[in-house]
Amino acid sequence: MQENTFKVNNIFNSAVIVAALGYFVDVYDLVLFLIIGQKSLLAIGIAADKVVESFEYLLNVQMGGMLLGGIFWGILGDKKGRLSVLFGSIITYSLANIANGFVTSMDAYVILRFIAGFGLAGELGAGITLVSEIMSKENRGYGTMVVASIGVTGAVVAALVGKIGWQIAYWIGGGLGLSLLFLRIGVFESGMFSKMGEKHIQQGNFFALFKNKQIAIKYLSCILIGLPVWFIIGKLVGLSPQFAKELGVVGTIENGTSVMLCYSGLILGDLASGGISQYLKSRKRAMFLFYGLNTILVTLYLYLQGLDSTTFYILIFLLGFSVGFWAVFVTIASEQFGTNLRATVATTVPNFVRGSLILVTIVLNIAKASLGLIGGTALVAVGIMAISFFSLRALSETFGKELDYLEE
Repeated sequence: MQENTFKVNNIFNSAVIVAALGYFVDVYDLVLFLIIGQKSLLAIGIAADKVVESFEYLLNVQMGGMLLGGIFWGILGDKKGRLSVLFGSIITYSLANIANGFVTSMDAYVILRFIAGFGLAGELGAGITLVSEIMSKENRGYGTMVVASIGVTGAVVAALVGKIGWQIAYWIGGGLGLSLLFLRIGVFESGMFSKMGEKHIQQGNFFALFKNKQIAIKYLSCILIGLPVWFIIGKLVGLSPQFAKELGVVGTIENGTSVMLCYSGLILGDLASGGISQYLKSRKRAMFLFYGLNTILVTLYLYLQGLDSTTFYILIFLLGFSVGFWAVFVTIASEQFGTNLRATVATTVPNFVRGSLILVTIVLNIAKASLGLIGGTALVAVGIMAISFFSLRALSETFGKELDYLEE
């Protein structure tokens, strides 16, 4: 009884809750822009025939900000501490988002979406790194599970808030971020990071991840195992109305509803994958189970014809559940490297996975040109699952691994 009480208290300590709420704000903004982006562009005077093109440009600018921000915040987290990122990134994001609610031109929108993406990039990696380092090696999987599952609820909130007006939705996101600063005052820095300063070793050197073939392959594998998540969210779910039309779904499929249901499934998936990895005492076995479920559901999604809209929405919810291994995926990345590179890895990896959507889009467009929407998507899905499967096999098991060491 006493051991269980300790475990619960450990999981719900201030660092875990603050990291979870930080990720909540991260996901809120990412999904909010998908929902209100085109609506806001019309509101500031962008011509209707230019809205989709302008929206895709803004999305790419935001992703570019996240890629650069991931590197910047990751290095900062290893050089100056995990808390410096948790404070700095949320201030950057929050002020940019509040300003987003006042934009009246495309030029201003581009600058602010880049800054917002840059700021958002630091939250998840710094939070997961901090939680991984302050919790026991046996229970840290529970902590990262809580961070991811609470964080993903930000998508559901974004889908609801997005209906009340795009400017107000941005201001709410910025206000939520700034309110987190008060909660973070009582959070302490990781002891592992604090001890590292006494050893005078190089910290946060991004290029050290490519200093030899073995380390480079390990880092690349950490990125590749997460590819199915954003392929599903960004393509299968993001383009759900087009897939529904192609598959003869009876009834109307709305993009906002699809996104909300997908992320609702993700919440349960993160809880399930984290719990399963703790029960099996293996991160990799839990990931392989979800890869299998993912493969089955993608196949059903692409080849079941003539479903009614309710059944199609249920399938989207289940797809979200099947990629609910985000918590386990980021935990694996954070556990693969020593303390002096951990924040750099944990922060850059999820942002490179998000950014991979740009490359996936290019490949998918090429495949669709010759094989059509369904055939082209199926081919890309097979390639992504094969890459992710073999990348996961190449990584070592990290459950229960001692993290208090340096990457020499």
